[in-house]
Amino acid sequence: MKPVLALLFTTTIACFAQTDSVKTEIIKDFHKMGSNYYAYPTPDAKYTKAPAGYKPFYLTHYGRHGSRFHQPADHYHELYKTLAKADSLGKLTELGKNLLERAKYLDEYAAPRAGDLTQLGVAQHQGIAKRMVKNFPELFKNDAYVEAYASTSTRCVVSMAAFLEELRAQKPKLDIHQESGKYLMAFISPLDFGKIIGESNTPAWQKENEKLYSHVDPTRMMRTIFSDTNYIKKSVNAGELYSRIYEIGNSLQGSPEIEFSFDDLWTADEIYERWRAQNAWWYSVLGNNPFAKKQGLENARPLLKNVLEVADKVIAVDTTKADKTSGTAKTAKKATATLRFGHDTVIFPFVALLQLGSAGTETADMENLHKVYRDYEISPMAANVQIAFYKSTKKGAPILVKVLLNEKEQTLPVTCKTDDSTGSLSLPKGAPAKCPAAPYYRWDDFREFYGKAAAGKN
Repeated sequence: MKPVLALLFTTTIACFAQTDSVKTEIIKDFHKMGSNYYAYPTPDAKYTKAPAGYKPFYLTHYGRHGSRFHQPADHYHELYKTLAKADSLGKLTELGKNLLERAKYLDEYAAPRAGDLTQLGVAQHQGIAKRMVKNFPELFKNDAYVEAYASTSTRCVVSMAAFLEELRAQKPKLDIHQESGKYLMAFISPLDFGKIIGESNTPAWQKENEKLYSHVDPTRMMRTIFSDTNYIKKSVNAGELYSRIYEIGNSLQGSPEIEFSFDDLWTADEIYERWRAQNAWWYSVLGNNPFAKKQGLENARPLLKNVLEVADKVIAVDTTKADKTSGTAKTAKKATATLRFGHDTVIFPFVALLQLGSAGTETADMENLHKVYRDYEISPMAANVQIAFYKSTKKGAPILVKVLLNEKEQTLPVTCKTDDSTGSLSLPKGAPAKCPAAPYYRWDDFREFYGKAAAGKN
């Protein structure tokens, strides 16, 4: 049974400075400051019509698992035990006692599910799949062949299952190949994240991190939870408890069946400053971090290489005609979509390598990082990158690609090579005379640019 809460939970949006317009915008929605726990927002995007004569023939994808319960389970246990001990000694305020009720419920309900996909996580992938069919109907006709691969993590396998379940509901005749296995981890999630964290934690970064955490102060919150300041000093690890409340509280938006939040514990300023520190941490570990060796980016190069190589094979099969003179001649089965299901630890650096939005930004100004780099825009739960391939009915016309980040069209740093300033192309007779306009790019230009990125050459 869910606890009956004595307090009315409200979210305060007072007490923040008006000088930071980015802050003013972000703080309108506490959920965004949940960092990588931000529940996937249903996109309201309009798409640019493909150039005349072009239709999609292939789509390649990498998606993060959907919303999950916070992990590890020990965090729930620690929160509950800390509050229960204080309560046994008469050291909790009324708010503290109410928080204890919530912590007890989470210790019983959420801790056994730590790290598991939530039902909202299932729904997120079903929604993305449904919109994919709507946005690219040409790819899912009749018995079109779709291949799907998932990390060995259960939440990724269940995310894939939810996605494919919806594809089948929309298009029952699809020929779907799906698998999950250790060998796939070589591109789905190749590196030891703990090692990446260690290599990113340089003295230069520690100095910047300390500056950010100088704005993070748990004092006020602790005094609203505990009734004795001496007890707080002697018996409570305030910084750790503050972080547990931040992390577990943020995860609750992924479980709508839990009828409470931790929002009432925060002022807008407090959660904003804690988020800024978290945002910078993700950047330092998996972004274009100037304070370390950018080891985190290596976690996505195998994925980028796989995306390019698989696309090459699909294009080769698509453009190869069967030998009609031989009764035994066969062409390889051509996928119309390649789906991959993995983790934030790969999609963060993948988006950085692709330089989507501001994700490729390199800056040493951590104080203002949030103005150009925001983790919740890159890797909310169920974050995804979709790369759609288009071909023309006109013979000799170049293949074009379009990239979507979280189902929104992206402008790329890819240059269309031309013979002169007029933008004419070195292409076969009958091909378009001009470079395509964004968000469409020539595959050859895309392939050359990102081939270098996959090899670590740009």
